[in-house]
Amino acid sequence: MVDDLRSFKLSDPDVGQLRCLLYGPVGAGKSSFINSVNNVFQNRITGGALVASTSGTSFTMTVSCGEKNVFPLHSMMSWVWKPKNGLHPDDIINALKGHLPEGYEFNPFHPLSDQKKEFIQNPSLSDKTHCLVSIVSADKISRMSVDVIDKMKSIRAAASRLKIPQVVVMTMPDMACDVVNKDVKRIFYSKAIKEKMQICSNELGLPMNCILPVKNYHDEGMLDNDMDILILNAMTQIMNFANDYLWNLQQHAIQK
Repeated sequence: MVDDLRSFKLSDPDVGQLRCLLYGPVGAGKSSFINSVNNVFQNRITGGALVASTSGTSFTMTVSCGEKNVFPLHSMMSWVWKPKNGLHPDDIINALKGHLPEGYEFNPFHPLSDQKKEFIQNPSLSDKTHCLVSIVSADKISRMSVDVIDKMKSIRAAASRLKIPQVVVMTMPDMACDVVNKDVKRIFYSKAIKEKMQICSNELGLPMNCILPVKNYHDEGMLDNDMDILILNAMTQIMNFANDYLWNLQQHAIQK
């Protein structure tokens, strides 16, 4: 599966890289997911030098898939929705549309204006988001507040208007199911995880086949093949969805 992703061919080679935008509540496992993906592609436990989820900044990490880096993962700052350290929803829309420059620091009071010199006025397809990834924790999905769920839905709606594909990566299944905690291979046989996926589907409005359970690397000292399979399955689906988005845009352009 790793080899398939290493040799992944883009629908539009001129784009160069697929771009994925990760977002979700504090502690959902965004940075851990990015670290876990990098572990699998590097075939070792990596340093994971990413900002903390509560730092109030964004970060970007490019996952090396061989000779060519084809998949940079962009994570918005953790979603707290508070005046002093929250994320302005308009900046998520800006990120989806490709208006934000690399290294942009978010301001909870003032989203990036099109009057600012940093604002990318005419984003190329390479600047835009090709897949939106919601990160939620399996053990907390039932306790997510209405406010957070509504805001996640509003971001999904914005992505839908832009025809950007979307998935949910559901982390921490081991915290939601004792069976999975003992043996991660049992994840797709677990009634508890199936119930969590159904709740996630009902709350966020995505079909079950777009909800991807993974167990992130956290305190493991070496790679685990069963964890890797889940991570690679999620990455494969995300990359295919993003690539399909490029293909659809190409076909639309040809028809014009």
